[in-house]
Amino acid sequence: MSFAYLCKTKNAELMNFDLIVIGSGPGGYVAAIRASQLGLNTAIIEKESLGGICLNWGCIPTKALLKSAQVFEYINHAEDYGITVAKANADFDAIINRSRSVADGMSKGVQFLMKKNKITVINGHGELGRGKKVIVTDDKGAKTEHQAKHIILATGARSRALPGMDIDGKKIIGYREAMSLKKQPKKLVVIGAGAIGVEFAYFYNAIGTEVTVVEFLEQGLLPREEPEISKELSKVFRKSGINVLGNTAVEHVDTSGKTCKVTVKDRKSQKEEVIECDVVLSAVGVATNLENLGLEALGIKVDKGLIQVDAYGQTSVPGIYAIGDITPGAALAHVASAEGIIAVEQIAGHNPTPIDYNNIPSCTYCSPEVASVGYTEAAAKEAGYTVKVGKFPFSASGKAKASGASTGFVKVIFDEQYGEFLGAHLIGANVTEMIAEVVVARKLETTGMEIVKTVHPHPTMSEAIMEAAAAAYGEVIHL
Repeated sequence: MSFAYLCKTKNAELMNFDLIVIGSGPGGYVAAIRASQLGLNTAIIEKESLGGICLNWGCIPTKALLKSAQVFEYINHAEDYGITVAKANADFDAIINRSRSVADGMSKGVQFLMKKNKITVINGHGELGRGKKVIVTDDKGAKTEHQAKHIILATGARSRALPGMDIDGKKIIGYREAMSLKKQPKKLVVIGAGAIGVEFAYFYNAIGTEVTVVEFLEQGLLPREEPEISKELSKVFRKSGINVLGNTAVEHVDTSGKTCKVTVKDRKSQKEEVIECDVVLSAVGVATNLENLGLEALGIKVDKGLIQVDAYGQTSVPGIYAIGDITPGAALAHVASAEGIIAVEQIAGHNPTPIDYNNIPSCTYCSPEVASVGYTEAAAKEAGYTVKVGKFPFSASGKAKASGASTGFVKVIFDEQYGEFLGAHLIGANVTEMIAEVVVARKLETTGMEIVKTVHPHPTMSEAIMEAAAAAYGEVIHL
């Protein structure tokens, strides 16, 4: 079927497809394209903009904001590189507009890909019906009905709010509002120090906002990362003026006045403090978009807000699949894309290899960047491994020193008996690009000594991976 934006009328003819995908985020649109490549007559349903949250309100526009912050910091530190420039000013409106422009351009790119791959795009909210039917309701309430041999659910997630702290979009905001504020706040409190909270904390601090980050867990920033990574990032953030409060609970947010008053309590000392700010950003995770999908009527199994699936994404109802944030796998764009491809290839009879969820890279794009994959040192030991650990600081890297980016380090973990590459944890400039080497090495079952004996180009930041591996085996040269 040729590409089309279907007209939604009550009397519209039933459309038949091999596959219908509900949701056009990085899982949904990738699944649709792969399905088209494999010869499946495919439709995709989207109630907002093609590309979903990641492309329009998440991964892409946030990276545009972060790049503006990094450029601003470069200019402000130009003298460190022997360059004198006039004082720079951050134009908040222009930064936000650039971010939105980048997102809009990418969304148009997805539109082009849909047309190129002859995928039918249907605008509206999709709901499952019996007999592999999908009922689509557009923004005017008109309904159309479509049928498919297979259906993939890829409806993603949204900002989660703490109890009693509902997101109002003005004083208490989620990530979506954080990247489109009309006015730069003078003071910002970020609740939650995962990747979303940390990235926005860095961005707003870099352009001049006074930022406080509050994290419930004791480890503080990025509590799921290697503890040494969290400690290093906390040191950098505090040095830049960010107030980092780990092991701290948010007791109450008072939005009745002109400003917000956030009452927090240190979980160890039980001491309370009131922090006044203009805006509170709730970055305490996401809630899945499962409402009004018709899951209950079809008996699709859901546990703790997540659709239960097999290794190929199939739900408890044959022929209906689910991918991305609405399933138990890691809530990451690249995971959703991979899950979408596997689901489609399974539908097409290609017998794909299931995802190894222990080899999924995690990246945080603040400055310095953070990237990791595999076991932490503690988790490897808990799993029964006897480990070899190597660490190499960027302060000993010639490329890092020359680039003025000597903050951070690479930490690698190997199994002592067989040399298995168990995990890697990086903090520093461009480490989100470097982590792919480790992911591929682990996929290929590369050993620690094979990393040591693989010649890396000099001078590069990536040498630090080889040097860290050498440190694990007592062969490091530049330490």
